[in-house]
Amino acid sequence: MRRSEKSTPVSNQRHRAGAAALLAVGAAYLAVEDRIMIGPPWLALAVVAALLVPSGLARLRGHHDLARRVMLTATTIVTFTILGSAAILVRALPGGGTPAPVLLRDAALIWAANVAVFAVWYWEIDAGGLRRRHLEGYCGLDFVFPQCAAGAAASDEWTPRFVDYLFLSFNTSTALSPTDTLVLSARAKILMMVQSLISLAVLAVLAARAINTL
Repeated sequence: MRRSEKSTPVSNQRHRAGAAALLAVGAAYLAVEDRIMIGPPWLALAVVAALLVPSGLARLRGHHDLARRVMLTATTIVTFTILGSAAILVRALPGGGTPAPVLLRDAALIWAANVAVFAVWYWEIDAGGLRRRHLEGYCGLDFVFPQCAAGAAASDEWTPRFVDYLFLSFNTSTALSPTDTLVLSARAKILMMVQSLISLAVLAVLAARAINTL
């Protein structure tokens, strides 16, 4: 049953979860070496901050669809930044010359950024986004969580939080699979393939460097 938008407003704290994750990724990139960056280190953080401001203003004025599109634009830009960094990291490996601690730090930051940004993707796309999930109740169109299989979601007693999508993203980057969550839609499957590819590339760089040091 559709909920009343006035009686059940979407929590601003929930909206801030995705924004905070993107800002954390931008801040993490300040510590990444310039050699694997596309542009200056502060660029990702500046772009995210610049886009989140109009997104927040649009949401406050009731333009929720516009706010969501701006949020997805910021997420897309950060995703391409991570893709570029992973590609540069892989391409630069044969040249060597990078101290092991620096390589480990950069790879860890890219891997963590990959987890965070794809958690935002899943958070934003599943069942039409946070606002629609809040107003209409949760119906898994892209993912089926274990709670849905147990029947809790059918009675509007459960809806996924950001931590659920973060856990899903973490599993995808570590196990290269969603583990306990079913993936239904084509867009979710494509996003997971991209995330797994980035994670696999970063892990391959670390494995190759470890072999070279033996």
